[in-house]
Amino acid sequence: MNSKKELWILLVFFVLPIAFGTAFFYLSPTYFTQHTVNYGQFVNPIITTTKQDVSFIDTQSGLQGLWTLAYATKQCDSVCIKALQDMKIVRILMNEDMRRIQSLLLMTSKAKAQQADVLVGHASEALNRQLNQFPKSSLFLIDPLGNLMLRYDSKNLEIKRVTKDLKRLLKYSRIG
Repeated sequence: MNSKKELWILLVFFVLPIAFGTAFFYLSPTYFTQHTVNYGQFVNPIITTTKQDVSFIDTQSGLQGLWTLAYATKQCDSVCIKALQDMKIVRILMNEDMRRIQSLLLMTSKAKAQQADVLVGHASEALNRQLNQFPKSSLFLIDPLGNLMLRYDSKNLEIKRVTKDLKRLLKYSRIG
């Protein structure tokens, strides 16, 4: 009789937490996605880029291998120039990790742009369609594998927050 009681106690201690955890996970699935520590907005669904999605003026450049801060726009106006200056400040604030990050002006139209200290690339039609779902003047963080990860609003960009996100990502990342 005593062994049956011990068996029930063991079942309660081992099965009940698993049952409660599973029920909590399925009954409130948004709890885990709403409480994140990053300041940028996750790009959901993930947009994966290939070498054909971005054509660079400089043929040796690419998205693979480095973290990329990309500003997507049709033409570079005053908001674009401010965003490019903010991206430069973010890179400088990253100190020794500055070499792991590159800045990209991603043109979504065929307009020509020449900017010093920043890569200039043109988006393909397929990437253009995917980027149209986001508001204008968006700043994107692209991982070294070419996936668009985070989006920031460049009009209300808080440089400290972008820097905190990047430092956290670079601390745990073994690529790029």
